[in-house]
Amino acid sequence: MEPSSSLVTVSVTKITTFTISLLFLISCSTFPSTEAYDALDPNGNITIKWDVIQWTADGYVAVVTMYNFQQYRHIQSPGWTLGWTWAKKEVIWSMMGAQTTEQGDCSKFKGNVPHCCKKNPTVVDLLPGTPYNQQIANCCKGGVISSWAQDPAGAVSSFQVSVGAAGTTNKTVRVPKNITLKAPGPGYTCGPAKIVRPTAFMSADKRRVTQALMTWNITCTYSQFLAQKTPTCCVSLSSFYNDTIVSCPTCACGCQNTTAGTGSGTCVHPDTPHLASVISPPGKSDNTPLVQCTSHMCPIRVHWHVKLNYKEYWRVKVTVTNFNYRMNYSLWNMVVQHPNFDNLTKIFSFQYKSLTPYEGLNDTAMLWGVKFYNDFLSQAGPLGNVQSELLFRKDQSTFTFDKGWAFPRRIYFNGDNCVMPPPDAYPWLPNDSSRPVTSLLLPVMTLFLSMAFLFARV
Repeated sequence: MEPSSSLVTVSVTKITTFTISLLFLISCSTFPSTEAYDALDPNGNITIKWDVIQWTADGYVAVVTMYNFQQYRHIQSPGWTLGWTWAKKEVIWSMMGAQTTEQGDCSKFKGNVPHCCKKNPTVVDLLPGTPYNQQIANCCKGGVISSWAQDPAGAVSSFQVSVGAAGTTNKTVRVPKNITLKAPGPGYTCGPAKIVRPTAFMSADKRRVTQALMTWNITCTYSQFLAQKTPTCCVSLSSFYNDTIVSCPTCACGCQNTTAGTGSGTCVHPDTPHLASVISPPGKSDNTPLVQCTSHMCPIRVHWHVKLNYKEYWRVKVTVTNFNYRMNYSLWNMVVQHPNFDNLTKIFSFQYKSLTPYEGLNDTAMLWGVKFYNDFLSQAGPLGNVQSELLFRKDQSTFTFDKGWAFPRRIYFNGDNCVMPPPDAYPWLPNDSSRPVTSLLLPVMTLFLSMAFLFARV
């Protein structure tokens, strides 16, 4: 009986192991990846709405609208690029508010030639100053889309497209596939187009409602890992109560070559001869980052300085410095996590909005520049920085300068998570002897014991 019992035990063990492995594989394939999840903006995404507003003899006319529902991540110059693959043999007869980058092979058409005949068209926004007869509402901003919290009115971009060789009814039309969104580089992953309830439109006098003939939505989410595997910003710290300046971690944004070239992985010294020709080679437009040679090699550095301590308030100075010689940051923004933001009293020369990703917890703030004053962060150089000061009221039950409490927990710049210094490097209070004791007590005690031992021998 014992061998039989042992055999059953082994069989059960094998079945259990197989079952666990099978469940693990199923869970890996069933649950979506969380690499694009942002804890500070859990519902942030870009939704693309495709509204068919008119049927034509061989297709339809649609208005395509992009809504940036991300609280603090925006699309900056040179703007968005939208692409897809047609399900059948569709062509684009005409467009308003946007254009395709290539026409493709339209040789089979006689007379009227389509705007684009490519199977996988690539669409870009038109530039400001486009003639009015080529515009529609919310177009022609060079592809720049503001974040939802910073400017809801500017967080929308639209264009109109007339599609031919397509279905002419709700049952015969086919949604495009393989939607891609670049803003302006990689980072966004778009899901499949899903047919939804037709969009309702309100007339200007708000007395009549019309609706689209057909609507489908595409949702695109952002991942910093997909956008750029190396960080794009870092944080340095200082305080009035300690002479130590905690610099950004070494090679925070990758260790690069210290040669003044134009290829990737290079940096340039400010005193490099003919600096302008290195930044912008003659006859060539180069948008690849070229950062100033520093220990951290980051395009952006955010410095948090605990400046003053009053009886009922305390004051912080924040400075954002641009080390990228090829980039001007317009519509920049910064998100800061700190437990005292629920007691923010005044902010100077920056705009402010409280973000509450968690209900009942007001510890996250979004900061950005004042329009026409400091919302433009110039490229590396003497003018390549913006700064402001924040005044906080003290809550005696929680306020302390001890153990780095006065410094931020996390900082984002333009939606990207910045590299923070290690916690044990933060400026400590002069009267906090925990670290000096650790560093001085051991050698003093060693010297004392050695001398005692020698005198005992004598």
